[in-house]
Amino acid sequence: MLSAAATLPFLVLAQATDLAQAAPTPTPAVQQVIDSGSTAWMLMSSAMVLLMVPGLALFYAGMVRRKNVLTTMLHSFVAMAVIGLHWVLIGYSLAFGHSVGGLGIIGWNWDYVAFQGLSYDKLFADKGVPELVFAMFQGKFAIITPALISGAVAERFSFRAYILFIVLWATFVYCPLAHMVWAEGGWLFKLGVLDFAGGTVVHIASGFSALILAMMVGNRRDYPDGAIMPNSLVLTLTGAGLLWFGWFGFNAGSAVAVQSPVAGSIAVLAFTTTQTAAAAAALVWMLLEWRHTGKPTSLGVASGIVAGLVAITPAAGHVTPLSAIIIGAIGSVVCFFAVQLKAWHKKDDSLDAFGVHGIGGLWGALATGIFCFIPVKGLISGEGITQLGKQALGAGVGIAMAVVGTLVIGTIVNAILGLRVTDQQERDGLDITIHGERGYHL
Repeated sequence: MLSAAATLPFLVLAQATDLAQAAPTPTPAVQQVIDSGSTAWMLMSSAMVLLMVPGLALFYAGMVRRKNVLTTMLHSFVAMAVIGLHWVLIGYSLAFGHSVGGLGIIGWNWDYVAFQGLSYDKLFADKGVPELVFAMFQGKFAIITPALISGAVAERFSFRAYILFIVLWATFVYCPLAHMVWAEGGWLFKLGVLDFAGGTVVHIASGFSALILAMMVGNRRDYPDGAIMPNSLVLTLTGAGLLWFGWFGFNAGSAVAVQSPVAGSIAVLAFTTTQTAAAAAALVWMLLEWRHTGKPTSLGVASGIVAGLVAITPAAGHVTPLSAIIIGAIGSVVCFFAVQLKAWHKKDDSLDAFGVHGIGGLWGALATGIFCFIPVKGLISGEGITQLGKQALGAGVGIAMAVVGTLVIGTIVNAILGLRVTDQQERDGLDITIHGERGYHL
């Protein structure tokens, strides 16, 4: 006989399935009344996701040397300005506009250009929230994704080149991939590929792009033989805490609406799985590092937190809390060893953007096909490998888009501006040579 603890996941599964079956069949008519609760939740979630960008800035800045703190933080902050405008002007149209030619590859809608057709009371589908709120929520995802890439090329990437790169990358990699995965007319969306909050669109895309860009830019001048020490792990831990907090908006906010029992339950499920996966991953990373080096470190705990959050992102609203613990724990293990591989391949992914986001996102995308139980059942639910195959296809498309797109865009930017700073700028530090400022006056 199973104990009460052992039967808990099955009870959760049964209750969620009953909710899904009891849900009324959606009608094509757009809901005409703004739901105040759902709108308030989406406004709060949007703000929480934006807070993740300063969190990322702190997380990254603490791990670089003192002479590069400001430029590392500016990579995140300038993305809020540059991609913030790009999304309003053309990004949302490319990602969520009508599929061009019905191919499901890229979108376009003139009403979405500069949000000119998005009045404050125009509703999004049947979710009970203004489409303007949904557009702004998605815009925060578009901002943080290229900012994640910057971690791989920290301390030697040209600031001018970075700005041009993220504009082109958002246009030709992020927006088409977001359309394919999330837009109703998207190719992968129609195939049934699941990506609840961005495992493929955000983390696989940014992680694999980060690896390719790091290879194109080359290693830092004193890597791997020189001593490159973090300047402030206090900043990194603070950033990790802000990321964990903001990730609740990232994942639970992706349910969009909370006005119906089913929608509200999905949001609560995503909130819960986000917490459990991050907690499990932080603990596992700490224990692995403790055994590997003899000491549990603050950087290890911070890295584990982010690895767990990345891994659960595509699965957050599709798996049980117990499955989330497993996903987070395994995600921590695979990311830990992916980071250790740097000692073998000698490629300078400065802040482990590929090891954590690329590998963690890939594991999360595949784990969704293994553990999902709503709206479809995955491998462990006895439904075979169908959904796992779809997840593998989606992940493969994300990797291909990231690798090919980054190679092409990186080559163009290098030809126009050059990707790398001069040796003297790198030696003196980018804060003073590019920005004329210092992060610390000690």
